[in-house]
Amino acid sequence: MFMKDIMMSLIFFILLIICVLVGVA
Repeated sequence: MFMKDIMMSLIFFILLIICVLVGVA
């Protein structure tokens, strides 16, 4: 359960970075 929570947070963080990069570009 703990690992799943970490994976969800990591995926959300990566998607957030991609959105920022797309917004800048």
